[in-house]
Amino acid sequence: MNTVQEIFDTLCELAPLALQTSYDNAGFLIGRAQTPVHTALLSLDVTNDVIEEAKTLGAELIISHHPVIWDEMKRVTDETVETERVLRLIESRIAVISMHTNLDIAEGGVNDVLISLLGLENLGPFEAESCGRMGMLSKPVSLEQFLSHCKDKLQTNGLRYYDAGRPVHKIAVLGGSGGGNLIDAYRSGCDTYLTADIKYGVFLLARELGVNLIDGDHFCTENPVVNTLSAKLQTAFPETKFIISSRHTQTARFF
Repeated sequence: MNTVQEIFDTLCELAPLALQTSYDNAGFLIGRAQTPVHTALLSLDVTNDVIEEAKTLGAELIISHHPVIWDEMKRVTDETVETERVLRLIESRIAVISMHTNLDIAEGGVNDVLISLLGLENLGPFEAESCGRMGMLSKPVSLEQFLSHCKDKLQTNGLRYYDAGRPVHKIAVLGGSGGGNLIDAYRSGCDTYLTADIKYGVFLLARELGVNLIDGDHFCTENPVVNTLSAKLQTAFPETKFIISSRHTQTARFF
């Protein structure tokens, strides 16, 4: 039977930890390396619902995108929601591996999957950290058409956007919180930028720059990579069952 360590080693081949940014805490975060894994649960986040789902499934391992432990966590008690969650995982003997910014940046990772999902020709990185990607449609479309396409492919219940009054052809994407990279998308000659968690000032900047701006939701722009990871791991470890969380879904709703 495959172990936590063997699965972790393969994940590191797909998204080397050396790629992660300085503030990140990706890696093998909780558990024993030699624990046999019959069932692994994949989820963007490790929430209480996901932990309960893992327990119900009898999963020995959770593979997440967002880390459940950060450097500022100094103790593991039931004092806070975050530390109690870690305590619950330890008590339940559920290991956790988190592949975060290394998976954002890696080839075949979050942003390459996002480009592919939208049916764009992948033109490579558009900013210095090589995290986001640029893509090209085969022909320009209206923003309304592209918004409908994004909503369908991302399976989101709504989109926030700014319409610069120009067609969509060359697009920059950055899954998750990428509002700070709008200027990089503009300087790369992109007419449209898709990311998430966009602040008010970034919408103002998009208007001044004349760039179409789309907030596709943090969960919805990153979660597609979970399906890709699951498929790759299932091929590599046929004896282990890899299950995608059914409880962790888009949190934000539009009235």
